Amino acid sequence: QVQLVESGGGLVQAGGSLRLSCAASGRTSNILHMGWFRQPPGKGREFVAAIRWSTGSTDYADSVKGRFTISKDNAKNMVYLQMNSLKPEDTGVYFCAGDPYIRGSIWSNANYWGQGTQVTVSS
Repeated sequence: QVQLVESGGGLVQAGGSLRLSCAASGRTSNILHMGWFRQPPGKGREFVAAIRWSTGSTDYADSVKGRFTISKDNAKNMVYLQMNSLKPEDTGVYFCAGDPYIRGSIWSNANYWGQGTQVTVSS
């Protein structure tokens, strides 16, 4: 099993920045990717970003490209999401995802989930 704990959410004005952190513990040695998903109010969970644990290669949702950056620290088993130029539509609960996977050419789900952290962007 893998345990994931997010931190760093909060309230920010549009145009501002936040940095989310995710601490991974447990059986992390077999993880191929780590990622972030979010769930806007009244909507389903959606992919935000993913990073390959071994190589650092990244993938982003079109809606966040150029504004968000996913990174990792293998030694600390940490994954980060730097969010810049935030917009009100970025509001939602952000979930750290362990071993996200692709179905039908989209990142659709993950084997492990954190409890989520709220991000609210005011206009």
